[in-house]
Amino acid sequence: MEGIRRPGIDERDVPLVGGVPAAASLVLRVGYRGAGFAGFASQPGQRTVAGELERALSTFLRREARVVCAGRTDAGVHALAQHVSLPVSASELRLPERRLMVGLSALLPDDISVSAAYLAPPAFSARFDALSRTYRYRIACGPARPVLAWEHAWWLRCGLDVAAMDEAAQALVGEHDFKSFCKADSSEGRPTCREVQELRVREGEEAGERLVFVDVRANAFLHSMVRTIVGSLAEVGRGHRDASWLAEALAALDRTKAGPTAPAKGLVFAGVEYPLGLLRPWDEARGESC
Repeated sequence: MEGIRRPGIDERDVPLVGGVPAAASLVLRVGYRGAGFAGFASQPGQRTVAGELERALSTFLRREARVVCAGRTDAGVHALAQHVSLPVSASELRLPERRLMVGLSALLPDDISVSAAYLAPPAFSARFDALSRTYRYRIACGPARPVLAWEHAWWLRCGLDVAAMDEAAQALVGEHDFKSFCKADSSEGRPTCREVQELRVREGEEAGERLVFVDVRANAFLHSMVRTIVGSLAEVGRGHRDASWLAEALAALDRTKAGPTAPAKGLVFAGVEYPLGLLRPWDEARGESC
């Protein structure tokens, strides 16, 4: 689950790097194909995105490196624009972006890609300073098996009423208790209110294949929240439930009242929003700091 509130950056303790206060934070925009990972977060004996990133960064920086991410993804979930942060020293601040990118590319496996580097204040957190996260879920519909979308779409052999799905989705927009739409054992004793800022369902085309896209943006998400929303919307799209049912499921505050959890492979962490000006291009910002 993702954090929502935290003191302002100026009120936080500056983390230490090598026993001295960090000079800044390095923020990386990361993409990954989720099929080969047991999720983002490090787990003993499991291959994870955080584990691979921290191994590469520790080797590159020649010290222990621990990252914080904007939103932890489950096993099998992909990302195009995950953001991770870690504090860096004054000497590390002098590293050119090209050297960072080339070095990390050589050290990371081919299912992880670092596409940009930014500089942020020393106490910055990719998790707690995020204003919103955006996910996209892809569904392939019809009797023909998807080809290029196979690894990142949920194949439903029937058609879907996309207009009904989009109508039903609007009941979830706003600040609500999403206890019905998260993994039951992850919500016990924890707050389950979140603000969904936008939720749209539409048809589109990628690489010559027709797909249904479910795009959702929120201040934060609960465990399996997006996939449960998508599974519930699919029940409406297939005609198993009417559009008003989603509002009833939301009000029930009971996981058993919502639909199934959609497969992980259709979900992509698409982006994260931070306060304007908080992240600055690495080379531009470090040039002013050096």
